[in-house]
Amino acid sequence: MNQQIALEFPNSISLHIKREDLIHPFVSGNKFRKLKYNLLQAKAEHQEILLTFGGAFSNHIAAVAFAGKEKGFKTIGIIRGDELKDKISENPTLTFAQSCGMQFEFVSRESYRLKNEIPFLENLKQKFGDFYLIPEGGTNALAIKGCEEILNEKDADFDYICCSIGTGGTISGLINSILPHQKVLGFPALKGDFLTDEIRNIVINNNWELLTDYHFGGYGKVNSELIAFINQFFKENNIPLDPIYTGKMVFGVIDLIHRNYFPAQSKILLIHTGGIQGIQGMNMKLRNKQLPTIDINV
Repeated sequence: MNQQIALEFPNSISLHIKREDLIHPFVSGNKFRKLKYNLLQAKAEHQEILLTFGGAFSNHIAAVAFAGKEKGFKTIGIIRGDELKDKISENPTLTFAQSCGMQFEFVSRESYRLKNEIPFLENLKQKFGDFYLIPEGGTNALAIKGCEEILNEKDADFDYICCSIGTGGTISGLINSILPHQKVLGFPALKGDFLTDEIRNIVINNNWELLTDYHFGGYGKVNSELIAFINQFFKENNIPLDPIYTGKMVFGVIDLIHRNYFPAQSKILLIHTGGIQGIQGMNMKLRNKQLPTIDINV
């Protein structure tokens, strides 16, 4: 569903948001898209176990846990941070994933960096048996294939397609599926421009750009300005935004509009990639720092 944003913009610019967050109550947005063909492949290979990686508040971990339960897989989450082993009940994401039947393996941050190394993966197979591996964040060729289905014929009128970026899978799928007159703008949630080369090696056209000035300090970092923006946006549009990904992207697009980045009469489509489950965990961190919280009912 494309929902027009009820804000007035200069130069007759129109802004709509594609509510991918409403696809599924627990496997929302790009996580649904990324898992679609991976789950089908796991079934085709007669695999019984899904194994993946993520941090303590990972949208991906929560999505794999529920999707595995829904589709009849056992799930294993390799979680970054061995200090979390005794704090599952204090973490809403891990509590949810565990309630879906996910088994956890907590590893140190040093060990976690080896997650793509063959010896590390072989040790996991010795411990858990054979499994279907889903990368951290869910991005692989099958995930990109799923993300190529985000846009449809109803989106042909838009000039710009905007999305947040974590691992680069979602934007790669969008870039592969746009029409010749369209351009994709990506807003990385992490510092730096290191994803550019990775995306370039995947996509089939060059009509895209990364805007790297809206990460608010890096992955998982927020400030009072972003929190106030998310709360005001919800008040005006009744659309919840997560603070890690989509909130930063929407903030960036609206800032660019006021900076005259977009030509007059541009039609802009924002992709809401979900991630709402992470708000509860972010609010815990904000309360601990005695900072304003995200005032959204989720």
